[in-house]
Amino acid sequence: MFSARSLFQEIVDNDDSYRLFCSIAASGEAQGGWENGRIAALMPASMRELAPKVTRHGADEDKHGRIFHALMRKRGLTPADVPEETDYTALLERQGIGLAHDKLRRDEPLTELDIVTYLAHSRVTEQRAADQMVMLTKHFGHHPEVGKAIKVISHDEDNHLAYCHEELLRLARLGHGRAIQRILHDCAHAEIVVYRDVSLAVMDHMGRLLKWPTAKSAALTAGIRTMYGYERLGGWRRMVSLRMPERRNPLDGPATSEPEFA
Repeated sequence: MFSARSLFQEIVDNDDSYRLFCSIAASGEAQGGWENGRIAALMPASMRELAPKVTRHGADEDKHGRIFHALMRKRGLTPADVPEETDYTALLERQGIGLAHDKLRRDEPLTELDIVTYLAHSRVTEQRAADQMVMLTKHFGHHPEVGKAIKVISHDEDNHLAYCHEELLRLARLGHGRAIQRILHDCAHAEIVVYRDVSLAVMDHMGRLLKWPTAKSAALTAGIRTMYGYERLGGWRRMVSLRMPERRNPLDGPATSEPEFA
């Protein structure tokens, strides 16, 4: 029987699957870095105090992208083309979740509702990222090749999630509570569908690269669909709750550099 640990080990041990995994991850982090950079630049005057934190968020995402590229370089691998159906960020945007890239490319200030939308979208997607990194840290935090990178990224994702909780609660106190809850619910319901579809696509590509038998691929597909069923029935609620985090003001200051990776 296979487990999350054995599956990821199999992906890490094969150059082709490892290259695809790192390429997908690097692409998503780079997109996140660009989005946060543009949001910081277009911040409305009434929320300018948030700009340094959004800038820091983007710098962390850029750092993560460099880390994944560095992990590939250590093996002498070059980035692979990212299949369209595995592009989590782009697929969310197509569902109308978050701020459209067309809007971010304009040199027009964003509105307060845009910033609420950005933070609510981030609250949902950072929950997913933090959950994934907790799982990877549990199984691979001491792995000689990827362990340190995983722990660095996991720490940052926890900070990003704490920042989203803190800022959304602050904005709720300023009168944005209803908009926050509406956007959180819309984002969560769309995200679980996109995550299911991306997971299925990634597993399909990994299965072909690793030559998984049909029975193994079918079992993994069933597991992904079962997880989606759980999230659809109520698991999504963990993505929309708000509570004051233990880590206060976690994005105060510049991003830390990781020269050993990037």
